[in-house]
Amino acid sequence: MLVMAVANQKGGVGKTTCCVNLSAELGRMGVRTLVVDADPQGNSSSALGIDRNSLERSVYDVIAGNLSASEAVVATAWENVFLLPATLDLAGAEVELAGAMSRESRLRRKMADLKGFDLVLIDCPPSLGLLTVNALVASDGILVPVQCEYFALEGLGQLLRTMDLVRSYLREDLSLSGLVMTMFDGRTRLSREVVEEVRRQFGDLVLETVIPRNVKLSEAPSHGRPIGYYDPLSAGAEAFRELAKEVSQRWLGRKL
Repeated sequence: MLVMAVANQKGGVGKTTCCVNLSAELGRMGVRTLVVDADPQGNSSSALGIDRNSLERSVYDVIAGNLSASEAVVATAWENVFLLPATLDLAGAEVELAGAMSRESRLRRKMADLKGFDLVLIDCPPSLGLLTVNALVASDGILVPVQCEYFALEGLGQLLRTMDLVRSYLREDLSLSGLVMTMFDGRTRLSREVVEEVRRQFGDLVLETVIPRNVKLSEAPSHGRPIGYYDPLSAGAEAFRELAKEVSQRWLGRKL
Protein backbone atom coordinates (compact mmCIF):
# COMPACT_ATOMS: atom_id res chain seq x y z
CA MET A 1 0.00 0.00 0.00
CA LEU A 2 1.47 3.31 -1.11
CA VAL A 3 0.65 6.40 0.99
CA MET A 4 0.97 9.84 -0.62
CA ALA A 5 0.42 13.21 1.05
CA VAL A 6 -1.03 15.86 -1.27
CA ALA A 7 0.46 18.99 0.25
CA ASN A 8 1.30 22.62 -0.36
CA GLN A 9 1.44 25.35 2.26
CA LYS A 10 -0.27 27.72 -0.17
CA GLY A 11 -4.06 27.52 -0.20
CA GLY A 12 -6.21 27.36 -3.32
CA VAL A 13 -3.72 25.46 -5.46
CA GLY A 14 -5.88 22.39 -6.11
CA LYS A 15 -4.96 19.90 -3.36
CA THR A 16 -8.54 18.78 -2.78
CA THR A 17 -9.32 18.83 -6.51
CA CYS A 18 -6.37 16.50 -7.10
CA CYS A 19 -7.28 14.13 -4.25
CA VAL A 20 -10.93 13.80 -5.21
CA ASN A 21 -10.58 13.50 -8.97
CA LEU A 22 -7.37 11.48 -9.04
CA SER A 23 -8.87 8.96 -6.61
CA ALA A 24 -12.04 8.68 -8.71
CA GLU A 25 -10.17 8.08 -11.96
CA LEU A 26 -7.79 5.59 -10.38
CA GLY A 27 -10.79 3.82 -8.88
CA ARG A 28 -12.39 3.48 -12.30
CA MET A 29 -9.13 1.88 -13.46
CA GLY A 30 -9.36 -0.75 -10.73
CA VAL A 31 -7.03 0.88 -8.18
CA ARG A 32 -8.56 0.62 -4.68
CA THR A 33 -7.98 4.11 -3.31
CA LEU A 34 -8.50 5.64 0.11
CA VAL A 35 -8.74 9.41 0.56
CA VAL A 36 -7.79 10.62 4.04
CA ASP A 37 -9.30 14.07 4.60
CA ALA A 38 -6.85 15.72 7.02
CA ASP A 39 -8.19 19.24 6.44
CA PRO A 40 -10.69 20.53 9.06
CA GLN A 41 -12.61 22.23 6.24
CA GLY A 42 -13.56 18.74 5.05
CA ASN A 43 -13.72 19.69 1.39
CA SER A 44 -12.62 16.27 0.12
CA SER A 45 -15.39 14.65 2.14
CA SER A 46 -18.03 16.98 0.69
CA ALA A 47 -16.68 16.72 -2.85
CA LEU A 48 -16.96 12.93 -2.65
CA GLY A 49 -20.64 13.26 -1.73
CA ILE A 50 -20.40 12.49 1.99
CA ASP A 51 -22.76 14.33 4.35
CA ARG A 52 -20.40 15.34 7.15
CA ASN A 53 -23.27 16.20 9.50
CA SER A 54 -24.37 12.57 9.56
CA LEU A 55 -20.96 11.13 10.38
CA GLU A 56 -20.49 9.29 13.65
CA ARG A 57 -16.75 8.75 13.16
CA SER A 58 -14.10 10.85 11.45
CA VAL A 59 -10.35 11.31 11.18
CA TYR A 60 -10.57 13.39 14.37
CA ASP A 61 -11.60 10.28 16.32
CA VAL A 62 -8.62 8.50 14.80
CA ILE A 63 -5.98 11.14 15.51
CA ALA A 64 -7.26 12.43 18.86
CA GLY A 65 -9.23 9.40 20.04
CA ASN A 66 -9.00 5.65 20.34
CA LEU A 67 -10.22 4.53 16.93
CA SER A 68 -7.99 2.85 14.39
CA ALA A 69 -8.15 4.22 10.86
CA SER A 70 -10.02 1.19 9.50
CA GLU A 71 -12.86 1.75 11.99
CA ALA A 72 -13.60 5.21 10.57
CA VAL A 73 -13.35 4.43 6.84
CA VAL A 74 -16.56 4.88 4.83
CA ALA A 75 -17.39 3.76 1.31
CA THR A 76 -18.28 6.38 -1.30
CA ALA A 77 -20.62 6.11 -4.27
CA TRP A 78 -17.64 6.00 -6.63
CA GLU A 79 -16.04 2.80 -7.81
CA ASN A 80 -13.12 1.61 -5.62
CA VAL A 81 -12.98 4.94 -3.72
CA PHE A 82 -13.11 4.99 0.08
CA LEU A 83 -12.83 7.88 2.52
CA LEU A 84 -11.56 8.62 5.99
CA PRO A 85 -13.70 11.75 6.41
CA ALA A 86 -13.13 15.02 8.25
CA THR A 87 -15.45 17.14 10.36
CA LEU A 88 -14.92 20.53 11.99
CA ASP A 89 -13.90 18.70 15.17
CA LEU A 90 -10.53 18.21 13.51
CA ALA A 91 -9.78 21.91 14.00
CA GLY A 92 -9.26 21.24 17.70
CA ALA A 93 -6.95 18.29 17.19
CA GLU A 94 -3.76 20.36 17.01
CA VAL A 95 -4.46 21.89 20.43
CA GLU A 96 -5.41 18.56 21.96
CA LEU A 97 -2.29 16.87 20.61
CA ALA A 98 0.10 19.64 21.70
CA GLY A 99 1.16 17.82 24.86
CA ALA A 100 0.72 14.25 23.63
CA MET A 101 3.57 11.76 23.40
CA SER A 102 4.79 11.05 19.86
CA ARG A 103 2.13 13.43 18.58
CA GLU A 104 3.74 13.76 15.15
CA SER A 105 3.33 10.05 14.37
CA ARG A 106 -0.20 9.53 15.71
CA LEU A 107 -1.81 9.18 12.27
CA ARG A 108 0.85 6.78 11.02
CA ARG A 109 0.35 4.46 13.99
CA LYS A 110 -3.43 4.55 13.63
CA MET A 111 -3.19 3.73 9.90
CA ALA A 112 -1.13 0.60 10.54
CA ASP A 113 -4.20 -1.65 10.41
CA LEU A 114 -5.39 -0.50 6.99
CA LYS A 115 -5.64 -3.34 4.50
CA GLY A 116 -6.96 -3.87 0.99
CA PHE A 117 -5.97 -0.52 -0.52
CA ASP A 118 -3.49 0.04 -3.35
CA LEU A 119 -3.09 3.77 -2.73
CA VAL A 120 -3.85 6.23 0.06
CA LEU A 121 -4.06 9.96 -0.74
CA ILE A 122 -3.95 12.33 2.26
CA ASP A 123 -5.50 15.75 1.62
CA CYS A 124 -3.45 18.13 3.79
CA PRO A 125 -4.59 21.50 5.19
CA PRO A 126 -3.01 24.65 3.69
CA SER A 127 -0.59 25.07 6.59
CA LEU A 128 2.46 23.38 8.04
CA GLY A 129 0.97 22.64 11.46
CA LEU A 130 0.69 19.39 13.37
CA LEU A 131 -1.97 17.91 11.07
CA THR A 132 0.26 18.34 8.03
CA VAL A 133 3.28 16.96 9.90
CA ASN A 134 1.19 13.91 10.88
CA ALA A 135 0.25 13.46 7.22
CA LEU A 136 3.89 13.69 6.09
CA VAL A 137 5.09 11.22 8.72
CA ALA A 138 2.35 8.78 7.65
CA SER A 139 3.34 9.04 3.97
CA ASP A 140 5.87 7.41 1.69
CA GLY A 141 5.99 10.45 -0.57
CA ILE A 142 4.53 13.86 -1.32
CA LEU A 143 2.58 15.05 -4.36
CA VAL A 144 2.64 18.84 -4.60
CA PRO A 145 0.00 20.67 -6.67
CA VAL A 146 1.53 23.88 -8.07
CA GLN A 147 -0.72 26.63 -9.38
CA CYS A 148 0.23 28.14 -12.73
CA GLU A 149 0.34 31.69 -11.38
CA TYR A 150 2.89 34.31 -10.40
CA PHE A 151 3.47 33.12 -6.82
CA ALA A 152 3.61 29.47 -7.87
CA LEU A 153 6.73 28.64 -5.89
CA GLU A 154 5.67 30.62 -2.84
CA GLY A 155 5.35 28.23 0.08
CA LEU A 156 7.02 25.40 -1.81
CA GLY A 157 10.41 26.25 -0.31
CA GLN A 158 8.98 26.12 3.19
CA LEU A 159 7.26 22.81 2.47
CA LEU A 160 10.56 21.37 1.26
CA ARG A 161 12.31 22.58 4.43
CA THR A 162 9.59 20.97 6.54
CA MET A 163 10.00 17.78 4.54
CA ASP A 164 13.74 17.83 5.27
CA LEU A 165 13.04 18.21 9.01
CA VAL A 166 10.57 15.33 8.91
CA ARG A 167 13.17 13.23 7.12
CA SER A 168 15.83 14.12 9.67
CA TYR A 169 13.83 13.39 12.80
CA LEU A 170 10.68 11.42 12.02
CA ARG A 171 10.55 9.64 8.63
CA GLU A 172 13.89 9.31 6.88
CA ASP A 173 12.47 7.62 3.76
CA LEU A 174 9.95 10.39 2.97
CA SER A 175 10.43 11.61 -0.60
CA LEU A 176 9.21 14.37 -2.88
CA SER A 177 7.46 12.14 -5.39
CA GLY A 178 6.09 14.65 -7.85
CA LEU A 179 4.65 18.03 -8.69
CA VAL A 180 1.49 18.52 -10.74
CA MET A 181 0.77 21.83 -12.44
CA THR A 182 -2.79 23.02 -11.83
CA MET A 183 -5.12 25.80 -13.03
CA PHE A 184 -3.26 26.08 -16.33
CA ASP A 185 -4.58 28.64 -18.80
CA GLY A 186 -2.99 28.05 -22.19
CA ARG A 187 -4.16 31.47 -23.41
CA THR A 188 -1.75 33.29 -21.10
CA ARG A 189 1.99 33.56 -21.44
CA LEU A 190 2.29 33.58 -17.64
CA SER A 191 0.90 30.05 -17.29
CA ARG A 192 3.31 28.74 -19.91
CA GLU A 193 6.26 30.52 -18.29
CA VAL A 194 5.41 29.16 -14.84
CA VAL A 195 5.26 25.59 -16.17
CA GLU A 196 8.62 26.09 -17.91
CA GLU A 197 10.23 27.49 -14.75
CA VAL A 198 8.95 24.70 -12.51
CA ARG A 199 10.12 22.08 -15.02
CA ARG A 200 13.52 23.80 -15.20
CA GLN A 201 13.90 23.66 -11.42
CA PHE A 202 12.45 20.22 -10.72
CA GLY A 203 12.94 18.30 -13.97
CA ASP A 204 11.40 14.83 -14.12
CA LEU A 205 9.67 15.31 -10.77
CA VAL A 206 7.07 17.41 -12.62
CA LEU A 207 4.34 15.20 -14.04
CA GLU A 208 3.66 15.54 -17.75
CA THR A 209 -0.08 15.99 -17.28
CA VAL A 210 -1.19 19.59 -16.67
CA ILE A 211 -4.57 20.29 -15.07
CA PRO A 212 -6.37 23.16 -16.87
CA ARG A 213 -8.65 25.84 -15.54
CA ASN A 214 -12.08 24.43 -16.25
CA VAL A 215 -15.56 25.62 -15.27
CA LYS A 216 -16.94 22.09 -14.93
CA LEU A 217 -14.04 21.17 -12.66
CA SER A 218 -15.00 24.07 -10.39
CA GLU A 219 -18.70 23.12 -10.44
CA ALA A 220 -18.33 19.41 -9.66
CA PRO A 221 -17.61 19.69 -5.87
CA SER A 222 -20.86 21.59 -5.25
CA HIS A 223 -22.70 18.55 -6.67
CA GLY A 224 -20.69 16.10 -4.54
CA ARG A 225 -19.36 14.34 -7.64
CA PRO A 226 -15.85 13.86 -9.05
CA ILE A 227 -15.42 15.45 -12.47
CA GLY A 228 -15.28 12.07 -14.25
CA TYR A 229 -18.81 11.34 -13.03
CA TYR A 230 -20.12 14.92 -13.23
CA ASP A 231 -19.02 15.74 -16.79
CA PRO A 232 -16.86 12.97 -18.26
CA LEU A 233 -16.44 14.82 -21.58
CA SER A 234 -15.00 18.00 -20.06
CA ALA A 235 -11.37 19.06 -20.40
CA GLY A 236 -10.95 18.64 -16.64
CA ALA A 237 -12.15 15.04 -16.74
CA GLU A 238 -9.82 14.22 -19.61
CA ALA A 239 -6.87 15.78 -17.75
CA PHE A 240 -7.50 13.70 -14.63
CA ARG A 241 -7.85 10.53 -16.68
CA GLU A 242 -4.39 11.21 -18.10
CA LEU A 243 -3.01 12.10 -14.66
CA ALA A 244 -4.36 8.84 -13.24
CA LYS A 245 -2.64 6.86 -15.98
CA GLU A 246 0.63 8.68 -15.31
CA VAL A 247 0.42 8.22 -11.54
CA SER A 248 -0.41 4.54 -11.98
CA GLN A 249 2.60 3.99 -14.23
CA ARG A 250 5.02 6.04 -12.13
CA TRP A 251 4.11 4.91 -8.63
CA LEU A 252 2.07 1.74 -8.84
CA GLY A 253 3.89 -0.02 -11.65
CA ARG A 254 0.71 -0.42 -13.67
CA LYS A 255 0.25 0.43 -17.34
CA LEU A 256 -3.36 1.32 -17.96
